[in-house]
Amino acid sequence: MLKAPSSPSSSYNAAIADNVQTLKSRDQFLGASLRPAVAIRRRNTAVLCASSSSSSSSSSPSPCVRAQILEKNGSVLEKSVADRLGSLTEDGLSFKEKFIVRCYEVGINKTATVETIANLLQEVGCNHAQSVGFSTDGFATTPSMRKLRLIWVTARMHIEIYKYPAWSDVVEIETWCQSEGRIWTRRDWIIKDCATGEVIGRATSKWVMMNQDTRRLEKVRDDVREEYMIYFPKEPRLAFPEENNDSSKKISKLEDPAQFSRLGLVPRRADLDMNQHVNNVTYIGWVLESLPQKIIDTHELQTITLDYRRECQHDDVVDSLTSPEPFEEATVAGLNGSNGSAAAAPAKGKEGYCQFLHLLRLSADGLEINRGRTKWRKKPAR
Repeated sequence: MLKAPSSPSSSYNAAIADNVQTLKSRDQFLGASLRPAVAIRRRNTAVLCASSSSSSSSSSPSPCVRAQILEKNGSVLEKSVADRLGSLTEDGLSFKEKFIVRCYEVGINKTATVETIANLLQEVGCNHAQSVGFSTDGFATTPSMRKLRLIWVTARMHIEIYKYPAWSDVVEIETWCQSEGRIWTRRDWIIKDCATGEVIGRATSKWVMMNQDTRRLEKVRDDVREEYMIYFPKEPRLAFPEENNDSSKKISKLEDPAQFSRLGLVPRRADLDMNQHVNNVTYIGWVLESLPQKIIDTHELQTITLDYRRECQHDDVVDSLTSPEPFEEATVAGLNGSNGSAAAAPAKGKEGYCQFLHLLRLSADGLEINRGRTKWRKKPAR
């Protein structure tokens, strides 16, 4: 039985009712077996996030068409998972979806784990791509991308969590994309507590295009850009608009000898995606494996940043290295505004806060898989 807050607000009840109705509609739809292949909610997506079809598919319907329930002889023919579980905002330039935190998604504190948060970010991103008609065979592949054998690759992920949702809480995640030059594409997220409307987390990521066959990065061509730019905000909108924010801060390479290490990590079958590549969220777990237990016991993760540098295959063996990193300018983000903007304030004496540098490398040859930084705060009193 799910626990309920002692004094649930009207917004919480509204969010629960909306989510329950959504789940009922989903169950009815899936039970009718109207669609032969349906993407599974909470599924994992990969560091290499798309699998291109060998031939170009027919053009996708417009968002307006996809937003409608197509009917023939009174029966529903098609409605994508994204359309049923979330929806585009009124301007069509971002996507929102609500989630209930399940019991199997929380840790020892009965709050969502950072892996849960990262999985939800991937899920809502995938559903956003489907909602505007991009390929359901992969992650946001346009017709020109499939023709050219191009896929999206995660280059950087930055997540900040100000308050972890608890078991049975309802959160709403909004996501949108925008272009950054000829190489990068950026996806941002805002996470809100549906009970209070409070912004409890933000995230941003950078993506590049890779040729699926050669495994080489490629600049974005004009014909590809034209296919997805129509879904981007006309003016820049950033989850982290403040100056000197941590989302773009360079991560120094951790040099040996590291103070803490966990050697010989091996991908499980469950860690692999449909392309036999290790999932993004698995890297987060590997990074945290080498942290000392006393930090896990007394602190909670506030910020994690990962730079992805190399693919990891199913038969690779991985070493996780961690060392403390001195604070250059310790800050605690105080949030304000519906867009999740923050005003950074100095941390009081740096007490209760710590940060670490991380490195994941291949055990066989020492090649760098990714590097990371985490920041931690003292767990709140309970």
